[in-house]
Amino acid sequence: MTTLRLILGDQLNPEHSWFQTVDPTVHYTLMELRSETDYVMHHAQKVIAIFAGMRDLARHLKDQGHSVHYIALDDANNQHDFGKNLKALVKQLSATQVQYQLPDEWRLDAQFKQLESVLGLPVEGVDSEHFITARHEAAELFKGRKQWLMEHFYRTLRQRFDVLMQDKQPIGGVWNFDAENRKPWKGQPPPPADERATLDHQDIWAVIQAGGVKTFGSPQASAFRWPINRAQALKDLNRFIKDVLPNFGDYEDAMSTKSWRLFHSFLSFALNTKMLNPREVIGAAEKAYKAGKAPLAATEGFIRQILGWREYVRGIYWAQMPGYDEGNALNHQNALPSWFWTGNTKMNCLSHAIGQSLEHAYAHHIQRLMVIGNFSLLAGLNPQAVHQWYLGVYIDAFEWVELPNTVGMSQFADGGLLATKPYVSSGAYIDRMSDYCKGCHYNRKERISADACPFNALYWDFYLRHEERFAKNPRIGMAYRQLTKMPPEEIASIKQKAQELLSKVDDL
Repeated sequence: MTTLRLILGDQLNPEHSWFQTVDPTVHYTLMELRSETDYVMHHAQKVIAIFAGMRDLARHLKDQGHSVHYIALDDANNQHDFGKNLKALVKQLSATQVQYQLPDEWRLDAQFKQLESVLGLPVEGVDSEHFITARHEAAELFKGRKQWLMEHFYRTLRQRFDVLMQDKQPIGGVWNFDAENRKPWKGQPPPPADERATLDHQDIWAVIQAGGVKTFGSPQASAFRWPINRAQALKDLNRFIKDVLPNFGDYEDAMSTKSWRLFHSFLSFALNTKMLNPREVIGAAEKAYKAGKAPLAATEGFIRQILGWREYVRGIYWAQMPGYDEGNALNHQNALPSWFWTGNTKMNCLSHAIGQSLEHAYAHHIQRLMVIGNFSLLAGLNPQAVHQWYLGVYIDAFEWVELPNTVGMSQFADGGLLATKPYVSSGAYIDRMSDYCKGCHYNRKERISADACPFNALYWDFYLRHEERFAKNPRIGMAYRQLTKMPPEEIASIKQKAQELLSKVDDL
């Protein structure tokens, strides 16, 4: 019996049970495929990071004595298709069975279910041994419910796994400290220095370019900051817990032109490629709190992102696919402005958030939701186009986690299954949580003047356009009460201003 095992680019976990024993009858393969680089255009750093991580894991496994067959992007025999490459390896190795770790994206899951008929031999999918909950656990928990609220899911997991619990009650007496974690950052305390020794991946970047792979964003190939193996990721985790977590909670919603990191963990890429396990990350944060090294609000807020939100959106994804990516409940059809690919807009908040995304392949959740996503929703951008941009631009974006965040949380394109209200705001919120409005070309206090902040007219126009859907939503009542107090001529001016903005959106 000879077994061929496939490892994907987001399965970079050297501690998987597969690797605990060296077996000469077992062969591993990792593949750099155009089918994976090209299904959506990706940020250059994302392609580099995944290829670098795959190559590092292959070296690690070889050093342990495992048999590894690595198919690089420029290998002459690379057919850039999982089935075709596996078929060639099966023949070369006289393999009698193929195994793979269950993929996290629906398109690959569907593809791999056909492998047995393609290869003509037994094919088995095994657990990736990463997630805390099973694929369809959320669907079972929310069965029969119109809305799938994360808070219910999160509390259930807190109780089941005894996280931040005491005598079956949440430590601190409440489940959620979100209200305490909304402080703007005024410059103090200083954010941590990025202590990573930058890595040089110019060789990988040269292969990507020579192969004709289309990417966008800055490659930063000679000064790369993202981890490519578990050892580097563990250093990042330890540094975050020690130096960053104490301030994470206070400023997790803050935005600033002075720091692209602030107090965020930078662990999402390592988690989503499985270099880190969510259990150890949660455990490290809880241990820091119990040792008096991190406040409860910061610890709970961080754990909620992983135990709650991360597992929850994965459950949404597997329950709603296929078809969830096609949602467009508000019938938004507008194209992405050209500055989504350059950051060249006079709106300082968007220029900074998109510019940062293009430079670093990263923006934190409020930049993604309340700046870029907020504008996308207010401007009626097509949610599928927004989804593909988010999936491509961010280093940590894999469809299972990005799609529900974009289509559901950000763009309300699922009709409210995930979010109880659309996450939109005028310029006032952005000004409250950032320094973006200082020195901006536009005036955040104006609605309809020539230099008025575009968010303001678009905000009110959004609610006017969708009044039939949202007027009775109890979480939005204040907006509609304010609209009823506006003179008809002001409402007409707002509508006209919004149309003017959308007609020249590339020039904003």
